[in-house]
Amino acid sequence: QVQLVESGGGLVQAGGSLRLSCAASERTFSNHGMSWFRQAPGKEREFVATCDWRCSVTRYADSVKGRFTISRDNAKNTLYLQMNSLKPEDTAVYFCAASQFGAAITVNTVTYWGKGTLVTVSS
Repeated sequence: QVQLVESGGGLVQAGGSLRLSCAASERTFSNHGMSWFRQAPGKEREFVATCDWRCSVTRYADSVKGRFTISRDNAKNTLYLQMNSLKPEDTAVYFCAASQFGAAITVNTVTYWGKGTLVTVSS
């Protein structure tokens, strides 16, 4: 069982930056592909970014490409999402996700979910 705890969310002005972290409780973290998803009010959960077990392969949603960077530190069992040039439309609850199938870009390929952290971007 992999438990995931997100942190780093908050309120930021448009154009600002935040770094989200996701701490995993299980040493097998390094064997899972890791992803970030987000869910805005009234909308479905959507893919943001993913990487494989070493982040040698990464993939991003078109809406965040060039602004967000996913990374991981397997020694610390921690996943990160650096978010720059934030826009009001980035406002959402951000979820950390682990997949035993590798890098996951759809919700049905996620094995474990965190509880989420709220990011609010004001205009």
